[in-house]
Amino acid sequence: MIAYHYPPVRVSSGIQRTLKFSQYLREHDWEPMILTVSPKAYESVSDDQMKEIPPGLVVERAFGLDTARHLSVKGRYLRWMAQPDRWVSWWPAGVIKGLGLIRKYRPKAIFSTFPIATAHLIALTLHRLSGLPLIVDFRDAMTEPGYPTNPVTWGVHRRLEKALIKHCTHAIFTTTGTRDMYAERYPEKPANCWAVIENGFDEDNFRDAESGLDTSSRLGPAGQMVLIHSGLLYPEERDPKPFFAALRDMKNAGEISPDSLHVILRATGSDDYYHKLLSEHRIDDIVSIQPTIAYRSALQEMIRADGLLLLQGASCNKQIPAKLYEYARAGKPIIALTDFDGSTAALMKKLDVPWVADIADASAIRRLLNEAIRLWQAQQLEGVPRALSDTCSRRSRTAELAQLLDALPE
Repeated sequence: MIAYHYPPVRVSSGIQRTLKFSQYLREHDWEPMILTVSPKAYESVSDDQMKEIPPGLVVERAFGLDTARHLSVKGRYLRWMAQPDRWVSWWPAGVIKGLGLIRKYRPKAIFSTFPIATAHLIALTLHRLSGLPLIVDFRDAMTEPGYPTNPVTWGVHRRLEKALIKHCTHAIFTTTGTRDMYAERYPEKPANCWAVIENGFDEDNFRDAESGLDTSSRLGPAGQMVLIHSGLLYPEERDPKPFFAALRDMKNAGEISPDSLHVILRATGSDDYYHKLLSEHRIDDIVSIQPTIAYRSALQEMIRADGLLLLQGASCNKQIPAKLYEYARAGKPIIALTDFDGSTAALMKKLDVPWVADIADASAIRRLLNEAIRLWQAQQLEGVPRALSDTCSRRSRTAELAQLLDALPE
């Protein structure tokens, strides 16, 4: 299993997919091995999830650098030095380490996972050198019209994507919309090539977070509703400017105040940008930017919040933020700002969550927030029913991956 995101990297919920696959595959008589990058390549590290790596699991860490941080001069570098991404220096050592694992352990298959394209490049090289079946976990689309935005990067990614599809035994996606788009894009591949394994939540992580926690304790003082957005908030794909405009208008109209509403944006990935926007909208007394915290603490914060905020733009209609599954398990009301035609809105409907507004419509967001606040004050705002959230566990997702592995040719 070739994955850039693996402990000790500190990121949001994107790390959980491979980590949980590696935990639970043993329950299905598969022994995973992890090939990842050296911790030096990570922008931020934490030991808080190292204990979740299964005992005795083979984890090989190959040398790699971040072009932007390690190979730039005054923050500038040649574009070819970051193709297909900033961690391309991981590729040579990754291939060498991977060949060593293949020779020593003789695995049945190679699995690689996005969104770091170099992981797929390593996997493709190892497949060509070894002939082992290749399983490509795209998660979301690697290329779409206009994404990646840089035309050079788009071309590099599309060529890599074509090669991966040509050589893979299975291509896995997290939504049916993305799977169907790829099946249409590459009609020469048989139908059994395409698979959907959604993201999910991990029950053990939530039980650990809930242990010793007073789940009735709130984050804010009496009378103040606290909303949390936990994790990356992309400035384009999850543009919060209409949301900020709605809050500004609500504040100016006297509908909210710092005493009645507190919005926490946790670990946005673009803190400086959002600090400026909040100041311009004059809502920095209502919305606070807060840093990354340990995963267990982030789950506890979700559990203690009065509501959980989700943003997903129309450009990502075929994607579902991984955090939505954790939000569902947290059991608190979810307020989703998204496009009604997208996969995120479809999952909200499946989870019986009515609190959805168009992410681009400040007036609709304002109406939704006012109604949600009113119902919260009346103690009538409810979260996802447990019977529905339980259908989204990562243990069940791993069983789906094991079924694909079981069907591989001998």
